[in-house]
Amino acid sequence: MFNDIGPLELVTIIALAVLVFGPDKLPKVIQDVMRTVRKIREFSESAKQDIREELGPEFKDFEFEDLNPKTFIRKQLDNDDLGLKEIRNGFDLKREMAEVTDAVHSRESDASSSSASGGRIDMTKKPEDTDKDDRPPFDADAT
Repeated sequence: MFNDIGPLELVTIIALAVLVFGPDKLPKVIQDVMRTVRKIREFSESAKQDIREELGPEFKDFEFEDLNPKTFIRKQLDNDDLGLKEIRNGFDLKREMAEVTDAVHSRESDASSSSASGGRIDMTKKPEDTDKDDRPPFDADAT
């Protein structure tokens, strides 16, 4: 929650709290704040427990942290059933980018000659060979 607060910011907050509440009232204010935080946590935990009980036994391994989209996607991508780890580990981005760069610059690289397809892909533009006398097909019903 407060992971990004540095030591200078913490000292500033403490100094402001002493100035606003005074040194004699500060301990009572801290106790009140901590009591409120504890009550909120207890309420949250009881609500989570109630939801788990209402969902039933088929959702016994349900975790509320899984509702975070980042956690959900990470959990699904680490699932061994899909075989995504092998795909992710087998993909070499640097080699693929080198192959594309070499193809664009019309150079043949060692990586492209040893690829699974065995052939080189020509990505250069070539003029189309069309006869001047050939007309495109004409559909009288379309016009």
